[in-house]
Amino acid sequence: MEFKDIIKKLREEKGLSQESLANDLFVTRQAVSRWEMGDTTPNIETLKMLSKYFDVSINTLLGSPRQLICQCCGMPLDDSLISKEENGEFNEDYCKWCYDKGNYTYHNMDDLIKVCIPHMVNENFSAEQASNYMKSILPNLAYWKNQKNN
Repeated sequence: MEFKDIIKKLREEKGLSQESLANDLFVTRQAVSRWEMGDTTPNIETLKMLSKYFDVSINTLLGSPRQLICQCCGMPLDDSLISKEENGEFNEDYCKWCYDKGNYTYHNMDDLIKVCIPHMVNENFSAEQASNYMKSILPNLAYWKNQKNN
């Protein structure tokens, strides 16, 4: 789905007119109309406001052009799992269990693996398979690469 369709759908789901959305975002009704016609796309600051306003990630607003994964645990992310900053903005790099309001949950890879194994066993992994899998992917994720460099 394209941005123009997503923004219109989100607006209509909230029962908003173009005018009322424009007023809430401090833009013109014509700007909202141009977004919905596909003539223009908002700048990054307006995308951030729309993300917060509709409580969806910028990735979702843009039609999910890339599959997001948590850069700490490797879990695929959707809007219900993406972490948030203290100001309520989405942090599309982490899941809500690994990072919350500016705080990282895990500082030791082995601790994270111990937490993940029971969940993965519920998804038809053996404990050994889960452990080996986590040990193979975690070092390649940005969070653990940064930990190694610090």
